[in-house]
Amino acid sequence: MRKSNSPGTLPGFSNQFSVLIQNIIVKAGLLLVILSSMLLAACGNGGGGNATSSDYGAPVPNTVSGTVLFQGAPLPGVTITVFNNNTNPSTVFATTTTDTNGNYSIPGLPTGWDATPNFSFVATKTGYSFNPFMASNPTGNRANYLWDPAPQTWYVNTGANAIRAGFNGVFSNQNGGSPIIFNVINFNSLKNNSVTGANFNAYNGSNPLVSLAATGQTTSYAIGDDASLAKGVAWPGTRYVDNQDGTITDNLTGLTWLKNAGCFTPTVWTSALSDVNQLASGACGLKDGSTAGQWRLPNIVELESIVDVSASNPAITPGSPFTNVSNGIYWSSTAYFGGQEGTTNAWSIRLGDGSYLSDTINNVMATSNNAVWAVKGTGGGAVKLQATGMYVFFANGDDGSVESGVPLPAPRMIDNGNGTVTDSLTGLVWLKQADCINATWAGAIGAVNSLASGQCGLTDGSAAGSWRMPNRKEMQSLADRMQTNLADYLNETFFSGMAGVSSQPAIFNNFVGAHYYWTSTTNAANPGEAWTVYSCDYGVYDIAKSNTGYTLAVR
Repeated sequence: MRKSNSPGTLPGFSNQFSVLIQNIIVKAGLLLVILSSMLLAACGNGGGGNATSSDYGAPVPNTVSGTVLFQGAPLPGVTITVFNNNTNPSTVFATTTTDTNGNYSIPGLPTGWDATPNFSFVATKTGYSFNPFMASNPTGNRANYLWDPAPQTWYVNTGANAIRAGFNGVFSNQNGGSPIIFNVINFNSLKNNSVTGANFNAYNGSNPLVSLAATGQTTSYAIGDDASLAKGVAWPGTRYVDNQDGTITDNLTGLTWLKNAGCFTPTVWTSALSDVNQLASGACGLKDGSTAGQWRLPNIVELESIVDVSASNPAITPGSPFTNVSNGIYWSSTAYFGGQEGTTNAWSIRLGDGSYLSDTINNVMATSNNAVWAVKGTGGGAVKLQATGMYVFFANGDDGSVESGVPLPAPRMIDNGNGTVTDSLTGLVWLKQADCINATWAGAIGAVNSLASGQCGLTDGSAAGSWRMPNRKEMQSLADRMQTNLADYLNETFFSGMAGVSSQPAIFNNFVGAHYYWTSTTNAANPGEAWTVYSCDYGVYDIAKSNTGYTLAVR
């Protein structure tokens, strides 16, 4: 019978030799452990020895917190819904409500190894609209921040920012057209990137974000028309100031314009954007010290703001210090939105009379040669200009990339349940029944002047004389340039498929498509015509007053 080896003895070797071999193995093992520890420390924390479990396991989840304010005071009971955008369609990751101090907190937001989880935060409360703001993210012109061209969202250094976002994947509407748009805080859940100050402001119409300027019309053509009522913020006694450096400041809007409105050669849209973005002191008579990148092509709201409807040839205030203003067509930076893949046109205005253009001849981005004017600044005048709503990028320096102006709140319109809707952006109250009044211009003004509770679906107690036909500025203020068809958008009911997010009812009842809606503003170039807004694109066009058209009523 063969004798077994004693512990520590290797088969076929003496005890002494076995001990030697095992000592070598043990020392090699210790060396491997030491080397492994050194490598882990170097890779994990720069060799500093501060490695944590998150360096070897799952990353520590992030927390996002913020406050909701109404007129500067905390607003409790606001639902905060968090969409997970890494699923298709987006799904709800979490919901919570603000406490008595208006605060909320969403913990447990995961970070990822291969893909960055992305979340959108939405605030909702019946009777309120919301605009998000990051404590570290400035409003207005955000051209100095990083642009992600797909899917057209801004990211600041914190990994979170305030944007508009269309959500069609989880909402449906009867027409299958425009997306439902939320104003969201968009959060990239980067490693070790918890965020505070992800805030929202709430609005209900009592605290409007903008006050609309008067149109400038001074001649009245009917009782209840634009000039007879003179609604809107009055223009300053001296509206335009020549800064003697090649620039003009508009005291109404606070914008600064290039004095020489004819410096640039008419060109196609992308060249117009590029030419203006390269403008600097020393060119076009400028002596203001401006540098390339400070000037931009005006968006359609900014370009509209300079139109004086009391004037024509050109429709600019007589005696203003501008030079070389053409009666021709001027580009805006706002795309004529036909969907992200199908946009080929941009909005433009003919300054001979102030008419918008939206045809396939005069505003085709690639082939139309239109005049170019430059603007800079973000406000500071008697009124604030609203943003157009556009957030899709088509070219550097365009409206979708700059997003100048006061952001549109969402959901913007508040249904009062009495036949009226309140615009939380402007504070204006509108008649909800959009097809009730259909007449000639004079007949429509008369019908609006006599409108009262009990008519057109109204149960608000209003008396005759409390309503008016909207002027050009008021009717234009309803526009949202991200919508491909305004009539569809204003008629659409969005049915929510999301827990925690309510469906969105139609803004108006029977807002008629492919029809002109009257404004109370007469075309100064031809007093037999009035300015109208065409429901399918919300452009401003001159129509004979003898025609029959619809009208909204406002107060």
